[in-house]
Amino acid sequence: MINIKNLCFSYSNKPPYALNNINLTIPDGVYLSIIGENGSCKTTLIKLILGILKPNLGSIEISTNNIGYVPQRLDSFNSQFPITVKEVLSCHKKSLKNKNINILDILKIVNMNDYKNKLLGMLSGGQQQRVLIARALMGNPDIIILDEPSTGVDEINQKEIYSILRKLNKENKKTIISIEHNINIALENSTHILRINNGEVKLYTVEEYKKIRNNNLDLDNVI
Repeated sequence: MINIKNLCFSYSNKPPYALNNINLTIPDGVYLSIIGENGSCKTTLIKLILGILKPNLGSIEISTNNIGYVPQRLDSFNSQFPITVKEVLSCHKKSLKNKNINILDILKIVNMNDYKNKLLGMLSGGQQQRVLIARALMGNPDIIILDEPSTGVDEINQKEIYSILRKLNKENKKTIISIEHNINIALENSTHILRINNGEVKLYTVEEYKKIRNNNLDLDNVI
C-alpha cells in the first residue's frame, strides 16, 4: 500500500539528511507502530507520507488517496469555545464528498454516542482523542495515521482507544500507522514495528521484535 524508495529528507534541503536513503514497503492491512528516540523523525516520516512535507530525494507511492489523520491533541482548540461533539463532526461533514454519513453511527464506533451533546472542551483528553478518531473515520479511510494517541490519556481511555484501533484493523481491515512512545503499548496492539534510528528504518513483525528484545540483542546494531 505504501512504497518508499530511496527517500532522503532534511529540513535544510541538503545533507546531512535526517532520514537517509529510506527504502520501505508497508503492506496493506497491517497495524504498524513507529518507535524511536525523541528527535528520531517519527513525526517527520508520517508528515512525508501524508504529503505535508516533500522528500528532498526519492519517492513515496501510496495506493490510495483516502487517508485519515488523527493528530496528537487539540492544540489549537479553544476549550472555552461552546461547540458540542456532534457539531464538531457536523462541521467536518460539510467538507466531505459523501454527505450521507451518519454521525451517530460513527460515534458508536468510538463509544462516544452518549457524549454527542457534550461540549468538546469539557471532555477528558482521552474522550477528545476518540472524537478525533471519529472525525478521521468519517471519510471511511483505507489508512488511519495517528500521532501518539495515548499521550496525555488516562489508562481507562488508553484501553478504550487501543481496543477501537485493534477492531478497526482486524474487523474493518483498516491499515493503522501509529507513532508510539510506549514500546509495551506498541507490542501489545500492533502487528508490525517500525524502528527509526539515526535516520534509518527497520521493519519487524511484533514476534521478530519481541525475540530480539528477549535475547537482549543490541537493536542499534540490528537496525
